[in-house]
Amino acid sequence: MKRSKLYETHLKLGATVVERAGWDVPDHYGDAVAEHHTVRNGAGIMDLSHRGKIRITGEDRVKWLQSVISNDILPLRPGQGIYSTFLTHKGKMLSYFRVYQLGEALMLEDVGEIGDVTFSALRKFLLYGTKAKMENCAETWGLILLSGPKALELIRSSFGTYLSSLKPLAFVTLEIGGRQALFIRTEETGETDIEILIPSEGLSEAWDLLWSAGQPLGLKPFGSAALETLRVEAGIPKTGPDLNENIVPPEANLEGKAFSLTKGCYPGQEVVARMDTYGAVRRRLVGLVIEGQHVPAAGTKLFSGDREVGWLSSAVRSPSLGRVIAFGFPLRDFIKAGTELAVEVEGSRTPASVHPLPFISRS
Repeated sequence: MKRSKLYETHLKLGATVVERAGWDVPDHYGDAVAEHHTVRNGAGIMDLSHRGKIRITGEDRVKWLQSVISNDILPLRPGQGIYSTFLTHKGKMLSYFRVYQLGEALMLEDVGEIGDVTFSALRKFLLYGTKAKMENCAETWGLILLSGPKALELIRSSFGTYLSSLKPLAFVTLEIGGRQALFIRTEETGETDIEILIPSEGLSEAWDLLWSAGQPLGLKPFGSAALETLRVEAGIPKTGPDLNENIVPPEANLEGKAFSLTKGCYPGQEVVARMDTYGAVRRRLVGLVIEGQHVPAAGTKLFSGDREVGWLSSAVRSPSLGRVIAFGFPLRDFIKAGTELAVEVEGSRTPASVHPLPFISRS
């Protein structure tokens, strides 16, 4: 089992550890609901080092990656990032990630917990003679997430810089202990989210600096259980449960965000373009509010009357709303807000209604 350089730190903080894609990952530190509220109201810190990370170098790095992923990276300038997907030839989603333009390299960060899936899938397209090199950085680079309304204040206290002007997926490079680290504005919880991407040897120093400066601000660690409730409340899908080989990007509302209709050919492009041309999106990602307190499993069927019309992909009990909320993929005739549906739980039907995303907006 793989472990972050911060593993012993998490144990000292009282973490309960679970397995995620071959890694030991903190699930919570005793009270996931309290961790959720800390992020919503103050500042939380999380170790995301188990995320897939890939560094691409070489003369053909931009040209090659541009030819195989769904979004257009040619306009990116150093310090900018973009979302993209990697598709099968049938347009289904193998991976969903962020691409950062570092100048001398490109860095990919998976949005989800899927291990080496992205690296293995892309490597098959790196043909002999292509002047590009892929480096699997899952273990050699660490990743810290700082989230909450006090996140920017904490960054300024720890590192003497204020990042309020950073737009989503933009980043700056700062030095921590002699190592260059990327400070990236991301989207994880619906609050202010700053990720620090740093070589693994510098991970502990970055964490300790934040931890020391964060105590007067009430900084607390949070684990994957709290991140799950936070991201569903914020309407943020991730690779694995929501974005997978059952889904084509337009079905997940990723138009204008993670794929291009004008950049030219890439695997799955014809399918995506056809859906746009003919308005043939068969189903859509929606929010759902489910009656009762039982949290249905991923894959639970959705019904309209006796007709099966879709499935759930993620479901949680929302600490902010006190309700069970979920993402689902109903057929397009059943996606309007307020539409009454039902989920099949333990052999019986439980009422559910379509709700606009996000469930909680801080704008």
